[in-house]
Amino acid sequence: MRNVTFLVLEGVDKGRVYRNMPVPVTIGREEGNAVRLNDERVSRYHAKIQTEDGDVILTDLDSTNGTRVNGAAIQIRRLRAGDQVSIGRTLLLYGTMEEIEARRSGRSAPAIENAIQTIQAGELAATAGRGSDVLVKKPAAANEGEWRYRDEDVPPLPQKMTAAQAARLAEVFDYLHRALTSSVENIEANEEGTEVKIGFNEWQTIQAVQMLLARYGRNVGEPEGEYS
Repeated sequence: MRNVTFLVLEGVDKGRVYRNMPVPVTIGREEGNAVRLNDERVSRYHAKIQTEDGDVILTDLDSTNGTRVNGAAIQIRRLRAGDQVSIGRTLLLYGTMEEIEARRSGRSAPAIENAIQTIQAGELAATAGRGSDVLVKKPAAANEGEWRYRDEDVPPLPQKMTAAQAARLAEVFDYLHRALTSSVENIEANEEGTEVKIGFNEWQTIQAVQMLLARYGRNVGEPEGEYS
């Protein structure tokens, strides 16, 4: 039996993980849904997930506010690891880190080799053209030392923080999260989900987050140094 995983990227339930749920799965506001969302813009039974011939299929259940995948309104759509599903004010990421990494690198993990379609390898490109858009392509197989999505590679948070430290850290995370969320709200993806296009202003926001993370990292290592 195929299992599916969703991570809530945005919305009231932000940060919650619905992990390894056996299909079929329903998504909605009502109790009894495998993915129950605390979002008033989500219908009682909003959408369902099922499998057929190895594909994971998302179907909108005639919801009031509709369902979107990678920004496009859908009635029925095949899901691939890494797809973003918008339901009400909630944004869901489909797939585990391992599944997303397998698709990203063009490889199929053994547990999902019949469910994830391998994309043709290509070079990672993030090029600001003369126009207002930046084209970002899926990268080729990951090189040694390249950033990966796997759970075991995620560094743990520090433990036994004081309430003030935890509050400050949460404030930093929320600030950066809002910036990234605003930068990907209007992405345009092709039908296969192998390429996405974002505006130049959004690309600048992503680079600003990268800069802030670098400054935070230096300030942690050099707490007496100049932050700016």
